[in-house]
Amino acid sequence: MSVRTKDRLGGRAAIAGVGATEFSKDSGRSELKLAVEAVHAALDDAGLTPSDVDGLVTFTMDTSPEITVAQAAGMGELSFFSRVHYGGGAACGTVQQAALAVASGVAEVVVCYRAFNERSGRRFGSGVQHREASAEGAALGWNLPSGLLTPASWVAMAAQRYLHTYGLGPEAFGQVAVVDRKYAATNPAAYFYGRPITLADHAASRWIVEPLRLLDCCQETDGGQAIVVTSVERARDLPRPPVVIRAAAQGAGRAQEQMTSFYRDDLTGLPEMSVVARQLWRTAGMRPDDIDVGILYDHFTPFVLMQLEEFGFCAPGEAAGFVAEERLPLNTHGGQLGEAYLHGMNGIAEGVRQVRGTAVNQIPGASSALVTAGTGVPTSGLILGADG
Repeated sequence: MSVRTKDRLGGRAAIAGVGATEFSKDSGRSELKLAVEAVHAALDDAGLTPSDVDGLVTFTMDTSPEITVAQAAGMGELSFFSRVHYGGGAACGTVQQAALAVASGVAEVVVCYRAFNERSGRRFGSGVQHREASAEGAALGWNLPSGLLTPASWVAMAAQRYLHTYGLGPEAFGQVAVVDRKYAATNPAAYFYGRPITLADHAASRWIVEPLRLLDCCQETDGGQAIVVTSVERARDLPRPPVVIRAAAQGAGRAQEQMTSFYRDDLTGLPEMSVVARQLWRTAGMRPDDIDVGILYDHFTPFVLMQLEEFGFCAPGEAAGFVAEERLPLNTHGGQLGEAYLHGMNGIAEGVRQVRGTAVNQIPGASSALVTAGTGVPTSGLILGADG
């Protein structure tokens, strides 16, 4: 793959199964247990058994190693195992890794998983408590003494610039929160099931770091999610209709840092997602008008607006109006703001359900879904489509 040419991965692998634990604030069990539960659920959904699996992919941040999950889940020999870095930016990258392994013949059935006790255990929202000296941590070191200690504080810098540049107020971000919570309210798996909000609710929520309010920030969740990837041909023989990986891409921009890319020429966009967008459109041979559902990583509402603009759904500064008009069904599971924060893996599952036609908030006739991973960091994305 190149940032300049169409790659040859698109259409050569499919998602055959998805599975998850319940999403909670106190799981009462280990992260390994959560991982194994999610893996078993995904294999059951695919009509496969642990003995069919020969590959595993997860996040570098996951605490459950591939060989440990394999042992605990009852798997046999593995011919492929891999991890993807950069927190939530890894989500769609795990599926890309699995698809690459399947397409090259390195493995036949690869399970991607992510599991954590992100509410009852470590909480990302508590900010940086301790960090070992590293080249990667040097960028953070410039910002921590200024009080920029949390993900919300890092995103707030870009969010403030976005509002200033386009003459908007914080209510622009509220459009995303309202749409996400609308879908969460009708999704029984969502933490905020039955609890929609209004723009007035958003405006009344407390400040976290201006211009971000509480309702601009994703949840902290305990849970696990797993995705089964195999060849399109094999998937056709399984119980569920194949969801074809039309395109998969990773992207890092110039002057890229983890959440603190404040020295770029422009803070109002997400260059890393632009890299992903160009590759996805090029490989899938598609345009924004071809997408039926958008599952966009929503750890913070401003970055959803910027993603819509990077993908070309609307012009810079126009995304709030685009969302308010609901011109694209967005985060139909409720997103990480409304359903659960599973580092974006639950968003991939929702994309699969929409293409299968089995989502709780099903979009009639949906046959294509755009799914993205974490932003503000090196990131990834998928275009999923129906078979045939």
